[in-house]
This record gives sequence, structure tokens and C-alpha cells, in this order.
Amino acid sequence: MNQYQEMRDRQQQEFNALPLGFAFGQKQFNEMMRGWGLHPERDVKKICAIGAGGYIQKKDVELLRQTSARHKEELAAAIEADTTGDGFIFQMFYRELKNHEYGYTGDADDTLDTLNCTMEQVQSDQRLYRGFQQACKKIMEEES
Repeated sequence: MNQYQEMRDRQQQEFNALPLGFAFGQKQFNEMMRGWGLHPERDVKKICAIGAGGYIQKKDVELLRQTSARHKEELAAAIEADTTGDGFIFQMFYRELKNHEYGYTGDADDTLDTLNCTMEQVQSDQRLYRGFQQACKKIMEEES
């Protein structure tokens, strides 16, 4: 398994362990609140929405922020450590391009969005550009 995939899997496990709740209707919302020991109507001010049907108790918001910041820092450090673009950076682009069906679409926009970067950023960093180009080439070779 590649370093990028290992990092993402570990980070996903850490994120999944966060005290988050998800509700897509009133019944699920009530169950989520009761699961936290909160009253679905009286204690609404003790929680906040995080988007996509997700909620977290306000007392745990800092934990979510810290975890997200640490994950972002880990990714940045791993990218920075790849001095050529042939290692972690290539693995990162390859995995995300494959995941977003670049071989079928030839479109890298979703990949770049997922990685929170722009094509201009990729093109302005030799290492990123090299890893991106190598990943694109490999995927296209696999598809032909």
C-alpha cells in the first residue's frame, strides 16, 4: 500500500472516531440527540451543524478543529518531504485521480478540489507538477 493511502486510511479512522452525529430527518435527529443524552428540543443550542447532515456537540468542536488541522499539517509535511514528486506526491495524485475516474473523464478538477489545490498551484511547483504528470500518464496507459 502506498504512503498516501496509509495516511488517508489512518486519518479516516481518526475522523470516524470523533463524536459526530448524523441525521437526515427528525426521527434520526431525535435519536442522535438522545444518544448524546440531550433533549431534542431543549438542548439544540448545545450542538452545531458541520454540514452534510453532520452534527457535533459544541463541547467537542475544538477536538474536531484540532484533528482537522493536524490532518492538514500531516499532509503538507508529507508533500514537503517529497523533494522530487516521485514518491508521496505521485501516490497522492495517482490515488485521487483514480478515485475520481480520471481515466474515463480526463478531468482532474474533482481531484484538485479534493486535495484543496488549483492547477495553477500544481503548475507552479515542480514537484507537484512532476507527480501530477506521472500519475496522469500512468492512468492513461492503464486505460489504453
